[in-house]
Amino acid sequence: MISVAVLGASGRMGSHVVEAVNGAEDLALVAALDHADDVAEAGRAGAHVAVDFTVPSATEANVHALIDAGVHAVVGTTGWTEEALLRVDEHLKERPELGVLIAPNFALGAVLSMRFAAAAARYFESVEIVELHHPDKVDAPSGTALHTAAGIAAARAAAGIGPSPDATTHDPDGARGAVVDGVHIHAVRLRGLVAHEEILLGNPGEQLTIRTDSFDRVSFMPGVLLGVREVARRPGLTVGLDGYLSL
Repeated sequence: MISVAVLGASGRMGSHVVEAVNGAEDLALVAALDHADDVAEAGRAGAHVAVDFTVPSATEANVHALIDAGVHAVVGTTGWTEEALLRVDEHLKERPELGVLIAPNFALGAVLSMRFAAAAARYFESVEIVELHHPDKVDAPSGTALHTAAGIAAARAAAGIGPSPDATTHDPDGARGAVVDGVHIHAVRLRGLVAHEEILLGNPGEQLTIRTDSFDRVSFMPGVLLGVREVARRPGLTVGLDGYLSL
């Protein structure tokens, strides 16, 4: 039996995590914490693993507090920077027995789409990303889109492929979107959406579209529970759920 604490337990994602943990025969919910609660309570409650679905401004501090408390962490909150990841990685050297998983997306379809996009990117001249989310999301581009762009950029760099062709010289209003690692990302915020991403890859005369859709937050729960069950066996920092899958 794995004892679990949930941070952000009353939020949109946290409430689903609480329900999923309560419904799993091999997991036991020992703490459901929100923004006014002390993160160290997860350790005092006997949690082996804590799941963080809070907000970008709080998540790094939460992870450091969990490391100090000797609790493994599974993190779905986005907004992480490379500098923040390095700080967590450095902190984990003090507790080498602990594992921290930080994943921009826990939907298995999204994880596979990111891997498929990286595999395909070296074979196409052009690539762009469109991410679509509900209007209550606080960060843009999404963590999934940033992770997708990083994987695409790394694959293209390894293959010696240059940037996508683009003759745009005048874009005062940012119509071409954000540029992340040389990849254009366009963010849509629309009522009725949950979490969606399209990766568009183009060559002369052809186009490949990879699309993933989460219509309900329940789609993230199998990935979250996989992380909870595996994190103790994966010491150190892992970024991306694909690190826990046999891909």
